[in-house]
Amino acid sequence: MGRSTETFSKKEREKKKSIKQRDKKERSEDRKANSDKGKSLNDMMAYIDENGNITSTPPDPTRKKAVILSENIQIAVPKQADILPADLIRSGSVAFFNESKGYGFIRDLVSQESIFVHINGLLDPIKENDKVTFETEQGQKGLNAIKVKLAVK
Repeated sequence: MGRSTETFSKKEREKKKSIKQRDKKERSEDRKANSDKGKSLNDMMAYIDENGNITSTPPDPTRKKAVILSENIQIAVPKQADILPADLIRSGSVAFFNESKGYGFIRDLVSQESIFVHINGLLDPIKENDKVTFETEQGQKGLNAIKVKLAVK
């Protein structure tokens, strides 16, 4: 008498495969039963109320707000006010400065941020804990201090 060609692992694989197929078919039927297809246009419509929130109810025409003129709508970025030269000058103290490498950091007194300073941006020689005034410019990795000079005591 010959051995059966079906092994235990083969039976298990076929059982798992049939369970997967049955689950897939159930999910497919569930999706079809709960489908949103065929909704009317009114069911899919969304409205924005007077506060800017999205709602499913249409707005009340009797509660109309004031008329907005198209000339008052700004599409571009508004112009910045001109910066006075006095506002560009910042003050701070030298937190770290390495004379041999030629760079350091200044701690701004107002914002407490650390700003990089290079020896090329110095007008006066500085050392650590000196009070300085400076201007800033945008560098590759952040703000750089330029026109750094010792503050008048």
